[in-house]
Amino acid sequence: ITRTDADKLEVKASRSLWDKKLPKLEEQGIELTAAGIRIGYVDGPEGQTLRMVERPVDLGAEGKFLVGVAGDASEIFDETRSFDYYLGGTFTALGIVLLLTTVFQVRFGLAPLKRISEAIAAIRSGRAERLEGDFPVEIAPLARETNALIDANREIVERARTHVGNLAHAIKTPLSVIVNEASAHGADPFASKVLEQADMMRDQVAHHLERARIAARVTIVGTVTEVAPTIEALRRTMEKIHRDRDIVIESKADSQARFPGERQDLEEMVGNLVDNACKWAASRVLIEVVVERPAEAGAGSKLRIIVDDDGRGLSADERAKVSRRGQRLDESKPGSGLGLSIVVDLAALYGGNLSLGNAPTGGLRAELQLPGV
Repeated sequence: ITRTDADKLEVKASRSLWDKKLPKLEEQGIELTAAGIRIGYVDGPEGQTLRMVERPVDLGAEGKFLVGVAGDASEIFDETRSFDYYLGGTFTALGIVLLLTTVFQVRFGLAPLKRISEAIAAIRSGRAERLEGDFPVEIAPLARETNALIDANREIVERARTHVGNLAHAIKTPLSVIVNEASAHGADPFASKVLEQADMMRDQVAHHLERARIAARVTIVGTVTEVAPTIEALRRTMEKIHRDRDIVIESKADSQARFPGERQDLEEMVGNLVDNACKWAASRVLIEVVVERPAEAGAGSKLRIIVDDDGRGLSADERAKVSRRGQRLDESKPGSGLGLSIVVDLAALYGGNLSLGNAPTGGLRAELQLPGV
């Protein structure tokens, strides 16, 4: 306690200070608060940090005094630090609980959507035809609409097949009449011209009808074909067709190779390639099927069907020419020239492609890339 209104300051202190004195907060420039006190930290006699509260007191005639009370601040620091630890632990525990709750909600709340995703993947790969099973009330409408969409797709495909068949019969009959009438007047230049153009029309009609038929069939989901047995059956068939040329056809197919489409389409694509290879090969044709499996999970595999022959091969210009519809390098060879064009169109409808290059055997290499299962 310090008297501040006398010429000589009188200081009275507790025995804990002995002969020491406490610094004044007023001398440190700390202003009074609204409650009329000063609060701050000062250095104690032993060098420790003290928390101090200082207040001026006016006792009227008895004088004016400045009263200061201080205590060891380490206790306050310890309490504050303990509270910080407690608060930090509480928030950490709360964060862990919230994180676990979120993971639980996402894992179990979205589980039905994962089931639907897996079921749709099974439909695309041919392992299933519809979404089956019980779903929560919120997800059930999605499953019903998906099944309805699959059914509608099948109906559209069936109608398209019917229309394609009807169109084929409707066009073939008039064309046959034209060809027959023109053939009956073969000596007439006009009839020869009509016959030539009718043959071209027949090839064009065959091409576009075939493409329409293929497009209708490709849209059907859920069909899967084992590649190795299909290739082996083709090999035997082609050896019989070309047995007069003594062509040796060798095949090597991955037993795990599966094609997400109809067997007829795979036979048509590979059959055209093998047939062309047999026509140009000197003595040997090689067929190889390779499955490329992606590194990332969820991505589909790829099929590479490679057909090599030991013929004369083709230049870059010739390879570009034979890929066009109706183009043939040698008119003496049988065929309409639509084979490779149909392969290109059919592969594109399945999301694949056909590339031509040089084979290690010296002839032509035809590589068909298709999606796998």
